[in-house]
Amino acid sequence: MEGEWVTPLGKLRVDADAAARLADAADVVAFDPYAHRLEHSLEVQLPFLQRIYGDSVPLLPVSLLFQDIDTAKGVAAGLVKAVKGKRAVLVASSDLTHYEPAEQARKKDTALVGRVLEMDLEGFYSTLERLDVTSCGYGAIAAVMETARALGLGRAELLKYASSGDTSGDNLQVVGYGALRFV
Repeated sequence: MEGEWVTPLGKLRVDADAAARLADAADVVAFDPYAHRLEHSLEVQLPFLQRIYGDSVPLLPVSLLFQDIDTAKGVAAGLVKAVKGKRAVLVASSDLTHYEPAEQARKKDTALVGRVLEMDLEGFYSTLERLDVTSCGYGAIAAVMETARALGLGRAELLKYASSGDTSGDNLQVVGYGALRFV
Protein backbone atom coordinates (compact mmCIF):
# COMPACT_ATOMS: atom_id res chain seq x y z
CA MET A 1 0.00 0.00 0.00
CA GLU A 2 1.39 3.34 -1.00
CA GLY A 3 0.18 6.89 -1.14
CA GLU A 4 -0.52 9.88 1.04
CA TRP A 5 -3.17 11.11 3.41
CA VAL A 6 -3.99 14.79 3.07
CA THR A 7 -5.14 16.88 6.04
CA PRO A 8 -5.53 20.64 6.49
CA LEU A 9 -1.98 20.58 7.94
CA GLY A 10 -0.36 18.86 4.96
CA LYS A 11 0.38 15.42 3.60
CA LEU A 12 1.46 12.27 5.40
CA ARG A 13 3.21 9.51 3.46
CA VAL A 14 2.07 5.91 3.90
CA ASP A 15 4.91 3.67 5.09
CA ALA A 16 4.80 1.11 2.26
CA ASP A 17 7.51 -1.04 3.86
CA ALA A 18 5.62 -1.35 7.16
CA ALA A 19 2.38 -2.00 5.26
CA ALA A 20 4.01 -4.85 3.33
CA ARG A 21 5.45 -6.32 6.54
CA LEU A 22 2.05 -6.15 8.21
CA ALA A 23 0.30 -7.84 5.30
CA ASP A 24 2.97 -10.56 5.10
CA ALA A 25 2.81 -11.25 8.85
CA ALA A 26 -0.96 -11.16 9.40
CA ASP A 27 -3.34 -13.35 7.41
CA VAL A 28 -6.27 -11.17 8.52
CA VAL A 29 -4.84 -8.08 6.78
CA ALA A 30 -5.70 -7.15 3.21
CA PHE A 31 -5.12 -3.97 1.23
CA ASP A 32 -8.48 -2.32 0.62
CA PRO A 33 -8.50 1.21 -0.79
CA TYR A 34 -12.09 1.66 0.39
CA ALA A 35 -11.53 0.58 4.01
CA HIS A 36 -11.21 4.17 5.24
CA ARG A 37 -13.83 5.65 2.95
CA LEU A 38 -16.65 5.72 5.52
CA GLU A 39 -14.49 5.37 8.65
CA HIS A 40 -13.19 8.57 10.24
CA SER A 41 -11.43 7.36 13.40
CA LEU A 42 -7.98 7.63 11.82
CA GLU A 43 -8.39 10.91 10.01
CA VAL A 44 -9.43 12.76 13.16
CA GLN A 45 -6.16 11.72 14.84
CA LEU A 46 -3.83 12.77 12.03
CA PRO A 47 -3.79 16.54 12.64
CA PHE A 48 -2.80 15.91 16.27
CA LEU A 49 0.03 13.64 15.17
CA GLN A 50 1.13 16.16 12.54
CA ARG A 51 1.17 18.91 15.14
CA ILE A 52 3.43 16.82 17.37
CA TYR A 53 5.64 15.06 14.79
CA GLY A 54 5.33 17.11 11.61
CA ASP A 55 4.71 15.90 8.07
CA SER A 56 7.81 13.73 7.82
CA VAL A 57 6.35 10.93 9.95
CA PRO A 58 5.25 7.98 7.84
CA LEU A 59 1.81 6.53 8.46
CA LEU A 60 0.51 2.96 8.53
CA PRO A 61 -3.29 3.27 8.38
CA VAL A 62 -5.19 0.23 9.65
CA SER A 63 -8.96 -0.07 9.86
CA LEU A 64 -10.58 -3.15 11.37
CA LEU A 65 -13.74 -4.58 9.91
CA PHE A 66 -13.78 -7.50 12.34
CA GLN A 67 -13.50 -6.67 16.02
CA ASP A 68 -13.13 -10.13 17.56
CA ILE A 69 -10.24 -11.21 19.78
CA ASP A 70 -8.65 -13.48 17.17
CA THR A 71 -8.53 -10.63 14.65
CA ALA A 72 -7.04 -8.31 17.29
CA LYS A 73 -4.37 -10.89 18.08
CA GLY A 74 -3.62 -11.42 14.39
CA VAL A 75 -3.33 -7.70 13.71
CA ALA A 76 -1.15 -7.29 16.80
CA ALA A 77 1.23 -10.03 15.66
CA GLY A 78 1.48 -8.31 12.29
CA LEU A 79 2.03 -4.88 13.84
CA VAL A 80 4.86 -6.21 15.98
CA LYS A 81 6.66 -7.34 12.81
CA ALA A 82 5.69 -4.19 10.89
CA VAL A 83 7.25 -1.85 13.44
CA LYS A 84 10.29 -3.98 14.29
CA GLY A 85 13.38 -1.79 14.15
CA LYS A 86 11.33 1.38 13.80
CA ARG A 87 10.37 4.08 16.26
CA ALA A 88 6.59 3.85 16.26
CA VAL A 89 3.59 5.46 17.88
CA LEU A 90 0.53 3.22 17.86
CA VAL A 91 -2.85 4.93 18.11
CA ALA A 92 -6.23 3.27 18.56
CA SER A 93 -9.09 5.67 18.04
CA SER A 94 -12.48 4.83 19.52
CA ASP A 95 -15.20 6.22 21.66
CA LEU A 96 -16.57 4.26 24.60
CA THR A 97 -20.16 3.89 25.86
CA HIS A 98 -22.83 5.63 23.75
CA TYR A 99 -26.01 7.47 24.68
CA GLU A 100 -26.47 6.37 28.25
CA PRO A 101 -26.74 8.45 31.42
CA ALA A 102 -23.34 9.79 32.49
CA GLU A 103 -23.12 7.80 35.72
CA GLN A 104 -24.00 4.53 33.99
CA ALA A 105 -21.58 5.23 31.12
CA ARG A 106 -18.78 6.06 33.57
CA LYS A 107 -19.30 2.76 35.43
CA LYS A 108 -19.13 0.73 32.23
CA ASP A 109 -16.21 2.68 30.83
CA THR A 110 -14.28 2.50 34.11
CA ALA A 111 -14.62 -1.29 34.11
CA LEU A 112 -13.47 -1.51 30.48
CA VAL A 113 -10.59 0.91 30.94
CA GLY A 114 -9.58 -1.10 33.99
CA ARG A 115 -9.00 -4.13 31.78
CA VAL A 116 -6.85 -2.01 29.47
CA LEU A 117 -4.84 -0.69 32.42
CA GLU A 118 -4.23 -4.29 33.46
CA MET A 119 -3.42 -5.21 29.85
CA ASP A 120 -5.94 -8.02 30.22
CA LEU A 121 -7.12 -8.84 26.70
CA GLU A 122 -9.51 -11.65 27.65
CA GLY A 123 -10.94 -9.56 30.51
CA PHE A 124 -11.37 -6.65 28.10
CA TYR A 125 -13.56 -8.75 25.78
CA SER A 126 -15.41 -10.29 28.71
CA THR A 127 -16.19 -6.83 30.11
CA LEU A 128 -17.40 -5.60 26.72
CA GLU A 129 -19.87 -8.46 26.52
CA ARG A 130 -20.91 -8.65 30.17
CA LEU A 131 -21.62 -4.91 30.51
CA ASP A 132 -22.73 -4.34 26.90
CA VAL A 133 -20.22 -1.54 26.36
CA THR A 134 -20.99 0.08 23.01
CA SER A 135 -17.46 1.12 22.04
CA CYS A 136 -17.15 1.32 18.24
CA GLY A 137 -13.44 0.56 17.88
CA TYR A 138 -12.84 -1.98 20.60
CA GLY A 139 -10.96 -4.24 18.17
CA ALA A 140 -8.42 -1.47 17.53
CA ILE A 141 -8.02 -0.90 21.26
CA ALA A 142 -7.46 -4.64 21.75
CA ALA A 143 -4.96 -4.83 18.88
CA VAL A 144 -2.90 -1.92 20.21
CA MET A 145 -3.08 -3.30 23.76
CA GLU A 146 -1.84 -6.70 22.56
CA THR A 147 0.88 -5.08 20.41
CA ALA A 148 2.08 -3.02 23.37
CA ARG A 149 2.24 -6.14 25.52
CA ALA A 150 4.14 -8.08 22.82
CA LEU A 151 6.62 -5.19 22.44
CA GLY A 152 7.40 -5.42 26.15
CA LEU A 153 5.52 -2.39 27.39
CA GLY A 154 4.59 -3.36 30.91
CA ARG A 155 1.70 -1.14 31.85
CA ALA A 156 -0.89 1.37 30.75
CA GLU A 157 -1.76 4.75 32.24
CA LEU A 158 -5.08 6.59 32.13
CA LEU A 159 -4.38 10.16 31.08
CA LYS A 160 -7.97 11.39 31.07
CA TYR A 161 -11.55 10.14 31.08
CA ALA A 162 -14.46 12.39 30.19
CA SER A 163 -17.83 12.22 28.52
CA SER A 164 -19.68 14.49 26.16
CA GLY A 165 -21.74 15.58 29.17
CA ASP A 166 -18.65 17.18 30.69
CA THR A 167 -18.62 19.59 27.77
CA SER A 168 -22.28 19.97 26.88
CA GLY A 169 -23.75 19.80 30.37
CA ASP A 170 -26.29 17.23 29.15
CA ASN A 171 -25.69 14.11 31.24
CA LEU A 172 -28.80 12.20 30.14
CA GLN A 173 -27.22 10.63 27.06
CA VAL A 174 -23.45 10.87 26.87
CA VAL A 175 -20.61 9.33 24.92
CA GLY A 176 -17.54 8.34 26.91
CA TYR A 177 -13.94 8.98 25.91
CA GLY A 178 -10.65 7.92 27.40
CA ALA A 179 -7.01 8.73 26.67
CA LEU A 180 -4.54 6.08 27.71
CA ARG A 181 -0.92 5.30 26.95
CA PHE A 182 1.27 2.26 27.26
CA VAL A 183 4.68 2.59 28.88
